[in-house]
Amino acid sequence: MPRPKERMFASVLTRMLGLVTVAALTATLALPLAGIAQVAKLVDVNAATESELAQLPNVTPALASALAAKRPFKSIVDLNKVLVDQKLVADQIKALYAKAFVPINLNTGTREEFMLIPGVGSRMAAEFAEYRPWKTWTQFDKEIGKYVGQEQTDKFKPYVFIPGIN
Repeated sequence: MPRPKERMFASVLTRMLGLVTVAALTATLALPLAGIAQVAKLVDVNAATESELAQLPNVTPALASALAAKRPFKSIVDLNKVLVDQKLVADQIKALYAKAFVPINLNTGTREEFMLIPGVGSRMAAEFAEYRPWKTWTQFDKEIGKYVGQEQTDKFKPYVFIPGIN
């Protein structure tokens, strides 16, 4: 029969292992959900139907039709030019880019393209180019996260892609 100290130790150890198991299980289940919650889904302007385009901020049925007719857009810069030609102002375009975009290849994107991502300024556009070649999202999180933190890197991700990863 175990002595009182051994029983107490066994009891404490059992509780600790139980807590560790619960914590590990909780973390394992929460990780995929956290990733989903943090990264917003953007409409790809090249893939959306005309009716989906018409549901976007500041996109009239006529503009949706014009966008559909001019596809595919090789880059977000090409889309931006059409939007400006259609007389959308900067605030209207910004609201649209919060919901829809043409994804940018992190390894070949230009400064002009990166500057169209909401929240990206000159310095961040330069950082996107500086750390090339991008190979993993972990690398992106580490390098860009040094400047803006994980929450903001998660906000940038829907606007860009790493070839072979997405």
